Amino acid sequence: MAEDLKRINKYLSEAGYCSRREADKLISAGRVTINGEVPEMGTKVSSNDVVAVDGAIIKNNKSKFVYLAFNKPVGIVCTTDTRVEKHNIIDYINYPRRIFPIGRLDKPSEGLILLTDDGDIVNKILRASNNHEKEYLVTVDKTISQTFIKRMSGGIYLEDLEKTTKKCEVNKINSHTFSIILTQGLNRQIRRMCEYLNYEVQSLKRIRIMNITLDMPVGTYRELTKTEFDEMSKLLSESKKNIPGQCKG
Repeated sequence: MAEDLKRINKYLSEAGYCSRREADKLISAGRVTINGEVPEMGTKVSSNDVVAVDGAIIKNNKSKFVYLAFNKPVGIVCTTDTRVEKHNIIDYINYPRRIFPIGRLDKPSEGLILLTDDGDIVNKILRASNNHEKEYLVTVDKTISQTFIKRMSGGIYLEDLEKTTKKCEVNKINSHTFSIILTQGLNRQIRRMCEYLNYEVQSLKRIRIMNITLDMPVGTYRELTKTEFDEMSKLLSESKKNIPGQCKG
């Protein structure tokens, strides 16, 4: 019988060490070894090979993955690089197993972010990042006009990114607060959109990712329920079936 070989990035993601994208970065940086040797990108490994990151052996023996919903406070950075960033999300949560965030939420922002040790679902969610909904509550520095709502929802050309935002749903909550539902993830998208219209964001909170809603106090986390996970998996599957190609946010 032929030996079951896996690409090194897939091995690391299935082991719950990091996503495939992060694994590629580690490999490029020369921090990964296979049997003591630094591999090339795309190298395949077997169950008999010894895989290590920074000298620490990584075993692919996970039986059950972890899926967490976390209410990120302002000031916490969504990075797994605990050596560089003091206020990182990993040290803050201090979960007993190695986990990593799915996507990111800016340091000045707060609210819902998902974390896991399942590298494959990270890829599925990020691959569908322009197709699943993310909802935010935003407070700005001056009175919100109907023109502002219309411009925000209709799409804005962000010159520094050379991209036009997709049409989205925007609703006024009160004089200075609105809700917005995005289906793409451009860098600092909401803040850039507001800046274009001469508004400054005072606070930004993500309250929903797909079917997962923010329902825990700031700084706390909980596991996804089976119902939530099953529905999220269904949405990801339908997104993959119905949308041709991939459009980066």
